[in-house]
Amino acid sequence: MTDAISAGKADIPESFLVELASAFELGEVRERRYLADGLMNANWKVDTPAGAFALKRVTDVSLDRLGRNLGVLASLAADGLPVTAPVATASGSLVAEVGGGAWCLFPWADGAHVRGVDLTPGQAADLGVHLGRLHEGLGRACAQGLLPMVPEEMTADVPSPERAVEKSERLSGAVQEKGAGSAFDVAVTAALEQRRELIVKHADRRPKDTVPAGGHGWTHGDVQYRNLLWEGGELIAVLDWDRVGVRPYAEEVVRTAQVQFGVDGVLDLAHVSAFVRGYRSVVPLEVEALADGVRRLWWKRMTDYWQLEFHYDRGDHSFQELFIADEALLHWWTDRLGQVEDAFTEG
Repeated sequence: MTDAISAGKADIPESFLVELASAFELGEVRERRYLADGLMNANWKVDTPAGAFALKRVTDVSLDRLGRNLGVLASLAADGLPVTAPVATASGSLVAEVGGGAWCLFPWADGAHVRGVDLTPGQAADLGVHLGRLHEGLGRACAQGLLPMVPEEMTADVPSPERAVEKSERLSGAVQEKGAGSAFDVAVTAALEQRRELIVKHADRRPKDTVPAGGHGWTHGDVQYRNLLWEGGELIAVLDWDRVGVRPYAEEVVRTAQVQFGVDGVLDLAHVSAFVRGYRSVVPLEVEALADGVRRLWWKRMTDYWQLEFHYDRGDHSFQELFIADEALLHWWTDRLGQVEDAFTEG
């Protein structure tokens, strides 16, 4: 991360803080602490006469969409799901517009972010159960009119090998033009060359249909350990609801498992299987849909370079380590395509 971007993410001008405290009727902010766990958005713990809260500055999401998503949380919490409803401003809005940014506030929840591989198999299964119940809860919120109706059909982009290679070549040029010759730049240059070879070699294994298999509906969009709080072995809070959207259920199941249980370049398949069994005990997702979801996510990882686009196009170096880890996992996964699909579809 560049110094300017790092400072921008972690800092709140005092005038913004005063205005936010007034908007949410908090009184004087006695202390604030930047929370470095997030990737896209910025978060702080603030202590005030009204209590302790999590303050969040949201980026890359429209105000209308953010307000809509936050409006669902009270319904989910009333359903008994591990969700914290946001605090409204004095005017009744769930989003405060201050300093050209969008801000939301939540009561502080104690708990720890636990990497997926540090969960027990039983906790991994419990996480699957929670995800299934969240999908059911979002479906009920939709039926109540809190979310738009789900379209009968949906399609998914399947990038062509040619488009993926072209994008990688553009990024190779960006490394030469904007890179500083760092160890990361050298690693990226080699990784992009290897990625082009993989894409050509495995092009015939990509998904052939633009219509995903299985059901679809409203989903969280980013269930991963940074957005989960655990306490006493129990999941107590699912955080960060700004990316709620309609997706294939298999897409969210597979992505969640990959992000949770893909660590140090290896996917823990025993935890994956436990997690999927937990989910399917709530939502009877078809084996065919899971297999389709696995293959689609693998090809998406094969043809996507979002961390490098942030790095070289936006000057945001926050995701260097994530790119290196994801690249190692992609190679491991590609060598074991059938084995990974079996882990998601067994039982």
